[in-house]
Amino acid sequence: MALPLPTSLSPSKVTAFKDCALAFRLSVIERLPEPPSPYAAKGTLVHRALELLMWQEDPPNRTRDAALAKLAAAVPEVLDSDEYQGLSLSEKERSDFVDDAVSLIDNYFRLEDPNDVRVMGTELRMSAHLGSLRLSGIIDRLELDGDELVVTDYKTGRAPSANFEQSKLGGVHFYAFLCSEVLGRRPDRVQLLHLREPLVISSVPSEQSVTALQRQAGALWSAVTAACDREDFRPKPGRLCSYCSYREYCPAVGGDLGLLERPDAHLGTAAGVQNPDTP
Repeated sequence: MALPLPTSLSPSKVTAFKDCALAFRLSVIERLPEPPSPYAAKGTLVHRALELLMWQEDPPNRTRDAALAKLAAAVPEVLDSDEYQGLSLSEKERSDFVDDAVSLIDNYFRLEDPNDVRVMGTELRMSAHLGSLRLSGIIDRLELDGDELVVTDYKTGRAPSANFEQSKLGGVHFYAFLCSEVLGRRPDRVQLLHLREPLVISSVPSEQSVTALQRQAGALWSAVTAACDREDFRPKPGRLCSYCSYREYCPAVGGDLGLLERPDAHLGTAAGVQNPDTP
């Protein structure tokens, strides 16, 4: 029996399939739960603080103090949510967690002055069809820089090395395609604000880059469709295996895919293992 196709692709799903087809199946198709990630929680917290700063405060009120106030307001909203309560942070761990988020906010102010940003929208959900495939994503920030339309994505994990910079821009080019389809205008610039270092990686999308994204998405969708038809999602062993939440199911590292047939199957040995590169 063929496996059900996902209903859409997002940048994270595209990356997941490229990184490991089996992990993609277990996460996207089987929808197996993963332990809450402190790295994902950190990203959610900082994104929320910057969203509140940009959307609730007008220039010249987008100050560091205002950003830290937004961060403080976002802490219980994020860390006490159902999604992240399972982190079970001690009082000291929670304090260290927030202190690190403060350092990321400080680094953000080293990259740009938010009072100079003309925000059009934050956390914008967009979707568009490419044939039978629906592409969807959430744009962190859409703005105008003079007459230029700019897509900005915040990153709280480690920045890629120079050799992998362009590959990491794939997700933002994905958003450039969505803007072209939904807004009828291709962004003039796409940029990643890496808050850990901090540094900015930017690129200018072209008709060719958007067309290439469409071709790549179509090819990847064909590969996902074929894998579902054949029930053939093969693991891709590599450095990410040490952080994978699905090790007990993966035959490449001694796991048993047959656990999927057990009604009481659950994440066991992998629980609590996290990926430090996750934003």
